[in-house]
Amino acid sequence: MARPRIHDLDHVYDATERLLVHAGPAAVTVRAVAAATGMPNGALYHAFGSRAGLLGGTWLRAAQRFLTLQTTLIDNALGSTTDGIEAVVAAADAPAVFANRFPASAKMLHTVNRNELLGQDLPPDTATDLGKLEQFLTDLLVRLALRLWDRKDRWAVDVITTCVVDLPTSILLSRDRLKSSIAREHLRAAVRAVLEVGPPPLTAPIKE
Repeated sequence: MARPRIHDLDHVYDATERLLVHAGPAAVTVRAVAAATGMPNGALYHAFGSRAGLLGGTWLRAAQRFLTLQTTLIDNALGSTTDGIEAVVAAADAPAVFANRFPASAKMLHTVNRNELLGQDLPPDTATDLGKLEQFLTDLLVRLALRLWDRKDRWAVDVITTCVVDLPTSILLSRDRLKSSIAREHLRAAVRAVLEVGPPPLTAPIKE
């Protein structure tokens, strides 16, 4: 097998994802990835600096893929209708669409404990990129809240978080129902029901 070029990082990330999904984080060593890709250990250390850098980069690629897809689904929904509700529904459905397009990345994100991969020894640039992703997600939630209610307070953003994080996790991910069409319909119905209630009025007393 010909060795991949050192800048063919997707090949390395693919191999790392497969190891993570099928054997768990403990199985992912630089030597194991080298054996799976045909790359020498030294080339991997040169590219990633350490095992932590390799794991962080793999997680980062998957998370970037997901947020890019989710943003595209939101943009498409907003492009076809002025109804922000359908944009939130599309965002909630993103895990199922992602699992269909990138099954290994999806399984890694949903089954491997992030804390097992992303320790304090992450390379600074990887840690910075992860922080940017978290901010990107926050901005996405705020964008949807503004579209629906012209609000970005914690209560409005909390409702959006319920719809695009909590409900997909409960209905699809935790019960391994990503491929269930009826579960996806249940999810869409639940999202619409939550949005119909919406956040509390800003002038009303808010109960925790």
